[in-house]
Amino acid sequence: MDIIERFLNYVKFDTQSAEESATVPSTDKQLIFARYLRDELKDEGFDDVEMDDNGYIYATLKANTKKDVPTIGFISHYDTSPDCSGKDVKPRLIRNYDGNDIELSLGIISSTKKFPELLAHKGEDIIVTDGHTLLGADDKAGIAEIVQAMCWLRDHDEIKHGDIRMGFNPDEEIGMGAHHFDVEKFGCEWAYTMDGGDLGDLEFENFNAASAKITIKGVSVHPGYAKDKMVNANRLAAEFANMLPADETPETTEGYEGFYHLLGIESNIEKAKLSYIIRDHDRDKFEDRKDFIKECARKMNEKYGEGTVTADVSDQYYNMKEKIDPNMHVIDIVLKAMQDCGVPPKVEPIRGGTDGAQLSFKGLPCPNIFAGGVNFHGPYEFVSVQVMEKAMQVIVRICEITAGYND
Repeated sequence: MDIIERFLNYVKFDTQSAEESATVPSTDKQLIFARYLRDELKDEGFDDVEMDDNGYIYATLKANTKKDVPTIGFISHYDTSPDCSGKDVKPRLIRNYDGNDIELSLGIISSTKKFPELLAHKGEDIIVTDGHTLLGADDKAGIAEIVQAMCWLRDHDEIKHGDIRMGFNPDEEIGMGAHHFDVEKFGCEWAYTMDGGDLGDLEFENFNAASAKITIKGVSVHPGYAKDKMVNANRLAAEFANMLPADETPETTEGYEGFYHLLGIESNIEKAKLSYIIRDHDRDKFEDRKDFIKECARKMNEKYGEGTVTADVSDQYYNMKEKIDPNMHVIDIVLKAMQDCGVPPKVEPIRGGTDGAQLSFKGLPCPNIFAGGVNFHGPYEFVSVQVMEKAMQVIVRICEITAGYND
């Protein structure tokens, strides 16, 4: 089976996760794919294949050398984003893409003006959607690359390597993918998530992240008799939102700049709820942002009475750079592998997070490598076959370089 067939088999499955679910995984349909993947790994002859009750899959390609080689791992998630439907995905392979606009379906155009990323893949074979669902390259491309690389190593015994572990998990898209990942069972000295974007992406810095739930208590009184009695939670919600800097939002920031992002408001006169996420690469600035949210609530209570506004601020994940810096050999190996495979590295901070961030803080240094998908989480998502093949080659080369790590 080649990498195209493998990937197209994977995207047939609807594995969308669900933000508000209390189950693990968050949707039962993820388990349908998980069982398929588990059985495929068994059929390919890998060792230690298992799936736990939460849908986490582990497998091993056994070492073919007696040398003392570190056990490393490769990890991808199989859920797709709640932001766009992943049901009945209809992928289309375009051979030798000509660099022009692509009609995905009648009236749905993926234009090079709106998506100039397409032009970087002129002459390549790309896989697109029909414009009605996402594709699922995030992160089924990563899964296909890992499995294909392990199959290639299995069939090429002349390439020496140590034990290589594979890990596949649900619910990354809702920030829960690493929560039930068994690092001890995985048994690796370090690992890599194959969950990055286009060719050459290498990421080992990400946002520090927190959520903030703001609750505002109002008092409803007939508007004709409301003077000095009514507390309109709608108006207080708008006032609170206006206390945050207008130039520190996702739509006004880039690079290392942090932000406050208002996800949603539920509001009436008696009660209002505002949901925020807080992001910053710098840990001190991150802590300041959380304190600022709490200070805004304090000032509102000073103005309208204690208990009117509550701010529940919870950390979600932290910048993995803190854990990668003492283990830079993990990055050096990837850079060497990319160089050997003719891939120019693009080392950039992630304006988001990955499972690797949480896994790094669980004791498993875990930077993020490109998987090839572009325009994630929407109907204009696409992936280049040649980029997937390069990602597979980089995985193979990482395993080979690691086999000489203790020389």
